[in-house]
Amino acid sequence: MTALGIVPVLRYKDARSAINWLCETWGFEEQLVVEGPDGSIQHAVLSLGKAFIMLASTSAEGSYSQFTKQPDEIEGKETQSPYLIVENPELLFELAKEHGAKILLKLEKEDYGGSNFTCADPEGHIWSFGSYNPFEK
Repeated sequence: MTALGIVPVLRYKDARSAINWLCETWGFEEQLVVEGPDGSIQHAVLSLGKAFIMLASTSAEGSYSQFTKQPDEIEGKETQSPYLIVENPELLFELAKEHGAKILLKLEKEDYGGSNFTCADPEGHIWSFGSYNPFEK
């Protein structure tokens, strides 16, 4: 079997604010946003270049939410987080700081190639950005 791609899925208490923050901070673009009757986000797809993420409100109905917890419900921890391959992690690092992301790991060059950093968004989801690309060795 060959996978056609992998898309991280995140849940946010205030998904509309998260969408706005991701678009303003790092330049994500809304591809699809489906609002529920109560104003929650049932499903959203955002892109950054060729990369995509999906997200929804924690209040969105559906069976998936029974399997997830928010970072503030598990002491600010995550069990997984997206790593985005970017050409200019230095710029995204500065934008993260400028827009109030909590820097968890400062921008560093790695022995195995590239440079990267890790931060938490306003709801505590952990994001890593770097120029290391395992597809280009």
